[in-house]
Amino acid sequence: MDIVVQGRHCAVNDAYREMVEGRLASLERLVDRLIRVEVLVSGSEHHRQPDQAVRVEITLIGKGPVVRAEAAAEDKNLAFERAFDRLKSRLRRAADRRRSHHNLRSVSHLPVIDEILPDPTPAPGRVPVRTMAGLEVKGDGPLVVREKHFASAPLTLAQALDEMELVGHDFFLYVDASTGAPSVAYRRKAYDYGVIHLTVTAPDQD
Repeated sequence: MDIVVQGRHCAVNDAYREMVEGRLASLERLVDRLIRVEVLVSGSEHHRQPDQAVRVEITLIGKGPVVRAEAAAEDKNLAFERAFDRLKSRLRRAADRRRSHHNLRSVSHLPVIDEILPDPTPAPGRVPVRTMAGLEVKGDGPLVVREKHFASAPLTLAQALDEMELVGHDFFLYVDASTGAPSVAYRRKAYDYGVIHLTVTAPDQD
């Protein structure tokens, strides 16, 4: 298992790296086929919010779904411990869900393409025309600054809920394995969830 600890706008010394690596070593017995752990420590310039001074994001990458947790605190040690606790909590919830749904299977993910779209400078005297995420924008208009492409195999609802919990999101977009319909699972109150299925119809022909 590779552990990568990086700092952004803050210093990360060897003692901190050793502490993080020691704490994360226990995850190998909790996560099946864990390959890599990425820890990003980010300093913040929000001086009026000292409890948000440092943010730590932990990402687990293996043969199955990506697992992610993050937390903020006044120092990087406390931020790491909070993120680590959230990570273990998500892993425990996912393990409980797997025991309740024996049909869950591991789904390998292809890399996510996270594209920052260019902002070209138009020639003088010309109205700029940009096409972003399929949307043509002339002059000053809605600005789409990021477009993401995900590759994933079709999932059951149980698998989608499992992956949503592991990344800590309140919603999860997937393709339903039984119907092939684009679907969104979302979090309601406590452990209740909702799901929206889209029925794709052909446009009316005039």
